[in-house]
Amino acid sequence: MEFIVDSVEKTLNIGEQFGALVKEGDIICINGDLGAGKTHFTKGLAKGLGITDYITSPTFNILNEYNGRLKLYHFDVYRVNDPDEIAAIGFDDYIFSDSVSVIEWSNYIDELIPLERINLTITKLPELGDNYRKIVINSIGNRYDYVKEIKI
Repeated sequence: MEFIVDSVEKTLNIGEQFGALVKEGDIICINGDLGAGKTHFTKGLAKGLGITDYITSPTFNILNEYNGRLKLYHFDVYRVNDPDEIAAIGFDDYIFSDSVSVIEWSNYIDELIPLERINLTITKLPELGDNYRKIVINSIGNRYDYVKEIKI
């Protein structure tokens, strides 16, 4: 599934729709360049989960936790130098729980993440304008059929 968006608001909207649909145990892996909109998508997802806290990227502390319809574990592994670092904080206990896990820069720890997940890539499209992004969502596994319901 692919979307072209031209504003932060549209990225937030797709994330919010996503958050309204996610289920216990879902794992969402988000990749893209710096400033592409990974955290904005996560802010929208949190809103869709009914989370009212201010969402920030956990770049320096790796993990932020939020409570809503489901608990959200928001990882940012950009500064992780070795997958063993993330494993040492009990990563498996988080992602194999009844919560929703969002992992920014998941490609850095791909070997630790189960195959059944949602991969989301956000790419800047500067040739179209500063705010244009392509959001590509690929679900791996049978449990993610709800992805088809998302619209701009």
